Amino acid sequence: MNNASAISNRILQAAIEAHASDIHFIPQTSDIQIFFRCNGKRNFHTSLTKKQYMMIISYYKFTGKMDIGENRTPQQGTIHYQYQNQTYSLRLSTLPANNLESLAIRLLPQQNTHSLHQLFLFPQQLQIIQSWLYFQSGLVLLTGATGSGKTTTLYAIIKAFMETNHYQTITLEDPIEKPLDNVLQVQINEKAGMTYDVGLKAALRHDPDIIMVGEIRDQTTAKFAFRASNTGHLVLSTLHANSAQGTIHRLLEMGIKPIDIEHNLMAVASMQLLSLDLSKLANRRAAILEILELQHIRQILQEKPCVESFRFDHLRRKAYAYGFIKNL
Repeated sequence: MNNASAISNRILQAAIEAHASDIHFIPQTSDIQIFFRCNGKRNFHTSLTKKQYMMIISYYKFTGKMDIGENRTPQQGTIHYQYQNQTYSLRLSTLPANNLESLAIRLLPQQNTHSLHQLFLFPQQLQIIQSWLYFQSGLVLLTGATGSGKTTTLYAIIKAFMETNHYQTITLEDPIEKPLDNVLQVQINEKAGMTYDVGLKAALRHDPDIIMVGEIRDQTTAKFAFRASNTGHLVLSTLHANSAQGTIHRLLEMGIKPIDIEHNLMAVASMQLLSLDLSKLANRRAAILEILELQHIRQILQEKPCVESFRFDHLRRKAYAYGFIKNL
């Protein structure tokens, strides 16, 4: 295990120094290739022998409280890692592939919660997001593809809430991504009986102003989020969808009634990250947002077209015209 630990440290430290968000271990016929995802792009880092890989995957399974002997089904685990006075939560995911398992690691810095001002390309979109901080009830959804910054933005919104108001904020997460000051964070654990419904009932007894549901993954969680928003509290959550308009269709497919969407869904921000090309902003990404508020949500439910300025293709053309990106 000591040799495995040394190999792991070299890889993790190189990934952290490269500002990687993810590490991918990809089994090949002769070796295992390692890629880092940096600034949204996947770059080759190095390779391991099969013997080295078998050692470190066993090491990660052991330290991440996974089943070392199981290699036929996907597994997930978490490790906390310390480097240069910074703590990282490593989210481990194994996936059976041919004769060997593939391993992916997401690196989540625990001390860094971005400010809202750091996240968005266009200031007017930041102003719209900030206006949502004054909602008293209803549901606000952040949507987008995996890695589009939904959770980062959700945490930044919570942080901004806490800076401007002394709200009682409770999160229901599976898993908890990172600690938030002055926020009650509840770990959902279905096996132990801590379901979203149990968590909501307990949270409501704590007199919350804001309830955060980490992610809407299925019909059950979707209905739960809308039920929570119907209690007179502000609910924030994320959902996988490729566009703001697609978010509404996804909710309808999940069995949410149009009347519930119209009455409870206050706003949607669908996110895409752009890699910026300006020299002073090199190696930085910023989000563009398709934003829907109440009037736009009602238009979609009535099958009326959305305003063009809210579409990603329009926003990318705007970013290109301003010189933020070189290619459309």
